[in-house]
Amino acid sequence: MSRAEPLEAVRTPSPLWTFGLLRSELLTTFRRWRTLALLGVLAAVPVLVGIAVRIETDDGGSLGGGGGGGGAGPAFISQISNNGLFLVFTALAATLPFFLPMAVGVVAGDAVAGEASAGTLRYLLVAPAGRTRLLLTKYATVIAFCLAATLVVAVSALAVGALLFPVGDLTTISGTRITYAEGLGRALLIALVVAASLVGVAALGLFVSTLTGSGIAAMATTVGLLITVQILDQIPQLDALQPYFFSHYWLSFADLMREPVYWDDLVRNLGLQALYAAVFGSAAWARFTAKDITA
Repeated sequence: MSRAEPLEAVRTPSPLWTFGLLRSELLTTFRRWRTLALLGVLAAVPVLVGIAVRIETDDGGSLGGGGGGGGAGPAFISQISNNGLFLVFTALAATLPFFLPMAVGVVAGDAVAGEASAGTLRYLLVAPAGRTRLLLTKYATVIAFCLAATLVVAVSALAVGALLFPVGDLTTISGTRITYAEGLGRALLIALVVAASLVGVAALGLFVSTLTGSGIAAMATTVGLLITVQILDQIPQLDALQPYFFSHYWLSFADLMREPVYWDDLVRNLGLQALYAAVFGSAAWARFTAKDITA
């Protein structure tokens, strides 16, 4: 071993070893009680929304929103009583601004800092991983959590919607009719777009995680930055900067429920997430590869 990298092993890991590292990271992450609790909260949101809409409908109340609002939560929630599939879109719109990114921020913030806080990071580097490979494995695990968390919301909403409301052909935001099978396909595509919308937060959280040896501090900082950006995105005086905030185009997934689909904001959103992932991923790599790890 060189004196410059005392914690790195000399031999190069095999692809099989790398797969084993990723598998170990995934199992460790998804077995944590904190992760399970976050997924449980996310699964409960569609249940609460569905029950609330059902009670409101049974009482003869009217759900606000109509067909406007650019496809945000209220525009979808008014359609749930007619077709339970709209609960999927409503639940994703309700959880995306805070619950989903907060959960991702907690997992990403703890990725490296949590290992340092527990005193296990140096032992991971003694194994034939290398800092770059370990960091990529951590990021891949966080991305897997983004997908899992989004699918938990979608599947929970799909089950609750089918249980409490009628299902069948549905009307898009544009007023055209599509089959239930096509609606399911669009729901899956929307879930994938929502998951992809979180990769910027994941990279930001991973970067913050490399800056400190405290998992709690990294998680709190990531969530704090998330809340701050959300607030700034609502201030009219900052409209020139808002298109560059990672959260600005999050609700553009609703354009997938138009006929034809509006791709402009969807492409902007995915491009912006890729930019954030590249910038903060590179910053995390630069910090982590040069960091003096003692724990």
